Amino acid sequence: MNSITKKALYSASLVFIILLLDQISKIWVKTSFELYEELYIFSWFRLLFVENNGMAFGLEWGNKIYLTLFRIVASLGIATYLGYCVKKNETWTLLTCTSLVLAGATGNIIDCVFYGQWFDYAPYFYGRVVDMLYFPLIEGHYWDWIPGVGGQPFVFFAPVFNLADSAICIGVALLLIYESKFAKHENK
Repeated sequence: MNSITKKALYSASLVFIILLLDQISKIWVKTSFELYEELYIFSWFRLLFVENNGMAFGLEWGNKIYLTLFRIVASLGIATYLGYCVKKNETWTLLTCTSLVLAGATGNIIDCVFYGQWFDYAPYFYGRVVDMLYFPLIEGHYWDWIPGVGGQPFVFFAPVFNLADSAICIGVALLLIYESKFAKHENK
């Protein structure tokens, strides 16, 4: 098996495994938890079932159909780029980063496109992304003397996310860390 074939198989396998784990975890939470139900694993790690109608951290961007279509087009672009990287025999690190981003994006697209129909609450392309990973590392109250928020509760690292979101963040972070290495490899 030549290097390009190995890299193509590796990339496809990584995308498939992440997609599988992401969808298994989302379907398990969606079918086993009530909305906003919380399961304490540790004080700093919980499973909290929420549904996200928008983008990361619940941000909304215009009409839902436009967001879903944008995600699909972006994922097709990422898939095309991954194929290009495989053909160019790029580094394993670049393939890993790009595969992580593609797998995460595709996992969230599946939710948006199909979950509304599968779970009987919305038409195709209008589903919500299932999130469940919650890491409230520090919980407390702002000091009373802080203007505007004094005495109010706060949680450090309050976002609730899923495996697909994690794959995207890890892939992008590694791309940023290793970006200079990729540029040097490209110039050879």
